[in-house]
Amino acid sequence: MKLRKTFALLTAAVVALSLTACGGDSSSASGSGSAGGSSSVATTSYDYSSYTGATIDAIKEKGKLVIGTEAAYPPFEFKNLDGSFAGCDIWLAQQIADALGVKLEVMDMAFDGIIPAVQSNQVDLGIAGFTVDEERAKVIDFSDMYHKDDQLLIVRKGNESTYNSKESLAGQKVGAQRGTIQADLIESALPDSELFLLAKYPELALEVTNGNIAGFVVDGAVGASMVEANDQLAVADFAFSPEEANFGKAVVANQQSDDLTELVNAVIANVLADGSFEAAYEEAKVQATELGI
Repeated sequence: MKLRKTFALLTAAVVALSLTACGGDSSSASGSGSAGGSSSVATTSYDYSSYTGATIDAIKEKGKLVIGTEAAYPPFEFKNLDGSFAGCDIWLAQQIADALGVKLEVMDMAFDGIIPAVQSNQVDLGIAGFTVDEERAKVIDFSDMYHKDDQLLIVRKGNESTYNSKESLAGQKVGAQRGTIQADLIESALPDSELFLLAKYPELALEVTNGNIAGFVVDGAVGASMVEANDQLAVADFAFSPEEANFGKAVVANQQSDDLTELVNAVIANVLADGSFEAAYEEAKVQATELGI
């Protein structure tokens, strides 16, 4: 299937109230948990019964939709104090499960293991703040995009103006999460900097606060959340050009599951049109800030 580049317009006002966790406790070494319960972010009721196919039938037969995520990326996906899954991606996953009429099960795993899990059918979908990328699209399918965000350079507080240009970053270590589009961005847009990779963003934040790397690159909402929660971090006075970093988020699906991808696209179009995804996104930001993550 060709890479889908369709953008559904992010419209409508926020529809109030707080986002609750759409998940259960982590229940195994793999981080699997059944996501259940109702969300306080309202969405219009839609009829998805016309969407059928082999993948959809198989999911309905087993009675659950299994998604892979890495629950350390607020406001998209994270865990509450009780270990339940939360975030606007988890909310979106719940809407897809509801459209299928099945339960939602969330598997928490390393980010760079999610696409292989989708390819091997270990999970039905990958929903983890995935950026649409041509290389990834060679091995998996992307849904339509549901969110677009700027890319930020996060530095130690006090270094905001120190690292304000590509020249100032020359010869410096700049971090990214392993397996992400941010790593590719550093290599392409900051060729004179040294790419520094770690598995998780909290680890990168520690390297920055300890002065071991100049900074790390991350999605705008995630970076803002991290700065809000950590007074040793700040957003650098640096910006990538739109040509360098024009990224959008999408759901990852197996290339053999066209029917499921079509249903996912329908859900995305509806929750963007009625404003409920934007509500879930805004409330997830608030929730992450309150948790200090």
